[in-house]
Amino acid sequence: MNPDDSLPVLIAGGGPVGLATALELAHHGVGSLVVEPRATVSWLRPRAKTVSARTMELFARWGLATVIRDRAPLPVAWSDEAVFATRLLGREITRVTGCFGLALGGPARAAEPGQQAPQPLVEEVLREAVGASPHAALLTGWRVAALRQDQDGVTASLAGPDGAAREIRAAYAVGCDGGRGVTRAAIGARYEGADDARPNVNVVFRAPGLAERVPHGPAVHYWVLDPSRPGVLGRLDLDATWWCIAQGVDRAAGEADPARLVRELVGADVEPEILATDPWQARMLLADRYGEGRIFLAGDAAHQNPPWGGHGFNTGIGDAVNLGWKLAAVLNGWAPPALLASYEAERRPIAARTIEEAARNMATLAPELSDPRLTGTDEEFAAARPAVAEAVHRTKDGEFHSLDLVLDYAYEGSPVVAGGPGRRLPHRWLRPGDSLYSRLGRGFTLLGDLSVPGVRDFTAAARELGVPLTTADHRLPAPAGPLALVRPDQHVAWYGADGRAAHAVLRRVTGHPTAP
Repeated sequence: MNPDDSLPVLIAGGGPVGLATALELAHHGVGSLVVEPRATVSWLRPRAKTVSARTMELFARWGLATVIRDRAPLPVAWSDEAVFATRLLGREITRVTGCFGLALGGPARAAEPGQQAPQPLVEEVLREAVGASPHAALLTGWRVAALRQDQDGVTASLAGPDGAAREIRAAYAVGCDGGRGVTRAAIGARYEGADDARPNVNVVFRAPGLAERVPHGPAVHYWVLDPSRPGVLGRLDLDATWWCIAQGVDRAAGEADPARLVRELVGADVEPEILATDPWQARMLLADRYGEGRIFLAGDAAHQNPPWGGHGFNTGIGDAVNLGWKLAAVLNGWAPPALLASYEAERRPIAARTIEEAARNMATLAPELSDPRLTGTDEEFAAARPAVAEAVHRTKDGEFHSLDLVLDYAYEGSPVVAGGPGRRLPHRWLRPGDSLYSRLGRGFTLLGDLSVPGVRDFTAAARELGVPLTTADHRLPAPAGPLALVRPDQHVAWYGADGRAAHAVLRRVTGHPTAP
């Protein structure tokens, strides 16, 4: 698409959430322009490393889940364990298995397992997909400097290299520009919440031969519970690149001698090649509004949470899909602008719950789990180990086993759910390798017993209202009912059998006013 034309949607910020918003719009044939200051993606500060099972399901809708798995430095089968030890090369205290939905066996709850993949890889894959799309475009080296809206659209002032400036007009704008962007101020929104007082420093380093010295085997996390240097380490690839988090270390100390931090966490006199340092503090922030008029917030611009549990950018991908299909429905003419009010009503409570869960995970980190006896004699270690192991499993279970949060959140009370909690459609394998989700259309899907007379009523009502509707024959488990109306984001908008209500149901779930 030509970025000089008037746009359907302008997206400020080209991180994972901004790119995902563009791809969801493109999934429905709607154009967008993503404006991103960074010309290239840097691998030196990988930040997020966990792609949740739910995010992988959403990526699969765009044909990208397999691409990410094929290119991920750590295969999904490599490990689903977190090891707790005195040092990386020290004594093992305990381990947690089945982490982050990386091993979904048996009757799978999800169509896709989670995937350990650094955020830069995800960004690169999403950038490539935007570049290949006939509907989306990415403008790098520029930033959105200001936004103003009127009744008919949004005008964006862009700032580029060497003082260049331009204006772009769009029907809608989405702010995926994080905590320092301009979108939140443009709608008069503000963060509510606080920062955690404890400083942390991330270090990315290379250490050839280190992996072969680790006595604990493969793990996605190695938690170090030495009271003198608590933290977490993990591998970024199966070569020699690692990441670590030194907890309780401020910027000055972390940047002065990051190699020393690595040696202390490893527990040996290694000579790491330091690739990057990244001081940070956890934030627990939620915007007091998610949109105003034609401008909306998504991802870090709307919410920020501590990283413990790996929910940060995954929550933002959920925002992108929820807002994206609704903007597409409005721009494609089969839903009124009132549908967009449901975005905040549905997604803000999810972010609030995620922030709460991540803060609960943060309440017990390596410093709280450590015991001085763990680094003492064998007898002292043996005496301390049972209590520490029990505390690990009691306090960290929710952090590593969070599929209820990831897969089972519900849009309860949503104005565009016609009865029921608006949960994600329960996943089923129809046969090996054949997911129920493959039966869903890009618009709404009427799923269930297609011999029920109500099917004819729904197809007729959808035709009259112009709502894209796919029908799929699949018997639903009790007590769901014979039919389910599934939204474009795989959430159930209605369960039932009575086709006489089809017109009213479709009007409600697409945001039309309902009769008093």
